[in-house]
Amino acid sequence: MQIFRTLLLRLATTAVTLVGAAVIVFFVIRVVPGNPIAMMLPPGATEDDIRRLTALYGFDKSIPEQFVIWAGGVLSGDFGMSITARQPVLDLVLGRLPATLELSLMALVIAVFIGGVSALTGTRERGTRIEAAIDVSNGMALSVPDFLWGLILVLVFGVAFPIFHISGRVTPSLDLPFSTDFYLIESVIRLRFDLWLDLVSHMLLPALALAIPLAAIISQLLKQSLKETMHLDYVTLSRTKGYGETHVITREALPNAILPTLTLVGVQFTFLIGGTVIIERLFSYEGLGNMAIDAVINRDLPLIQGIVLLFALIFTGVNLAVDLLYAVLNPRLRHA
Repeated sequence: MQIFRTLLLRLATTAVTLVGAAVIVFFVIRVVPGNPIAMMLPPGATEDDIRRLTALYGFDKSIPEQFVIWAGGVLSGDFGMSITARQPVLDLVLGRLPATLELSLMALVIAVFIGGVSALTGTRERGTRIEAAIDVSNGMALSVPDFLWGLILVLVFGVAFPIFHISGRVTPSLDLPFSTDFYLIESVIRLRFDLWLDLVSHMLLPALALAIPLAAIISQLLKQSLKETMHLDYVTLSRTKGYGETHVITREALPNAILPTLTLVGVQFTFLIGGTVIIERLFSYEGLGNMAIDAVINRDLPLIQGIVLLFALIFTGVNLAVDLLYAVLNPRLRHA
């Protein structure tokens, strides 16, 4: 019952959050100076052309009327028409979303691997120079933002040592036999490992730039949780039975220390997706973040609204999943 009540409360909070995000983005972008209709017309356009397109996109109505019309369309699955691309917003957004999700998931996997290994190593070698080196590395990783890590990776692995691709999602000359936009996943399903390697080669640097700060956060939190767990009675009992330090850490301490880290990973994943906006632009990666910047530059209001609403939906959905997972894994909440 506790989990059920938590689910209902979180669903209500999610609905309120989505409505609030929709209202804020709709009204804020309309008070920013600039006429999106004038930007899409050639210099020789007449006043009649401007008035006709203004009426076509509904900008001739008051802002509250525009919001009611747009919100009604969203509820029916119509997010409007992009001003610059002249295509449905929903199609454009869903077409770019898989690329961003694959990049974010790869960054998350890298961050969890690096952070987990460094935390286990630091716990295993606590009190030594290795732990001190890991702490210093975590501090350096956190002090540099992800876009600067991206620039560093471009200079090192794209210019000095050109090992990986530094722009795009896939080599344009390759034949892509995909039926969906989840290229990385479908390349594995189709056993096209040549395409998979090309995709990974394009994604590795931007994913690593996103993963480095998150890996440091995971490493710090998990190492601290492990240190606290290592002093508990059942861990001491495991040592008295003759188990080695590695077994004690991975089999006894880790399962009980990992819960706070799992919660952190879920919350940080939402920030990871938000960080793709700058990283995708830096690496010319064809994802949703890159499209968002183009939409802002061109003042494509329907497209901006659709992207922000989708980001808000992803953020609230991930947070809801994390809350439910925590409730399931935490015995105190499960039996409350």
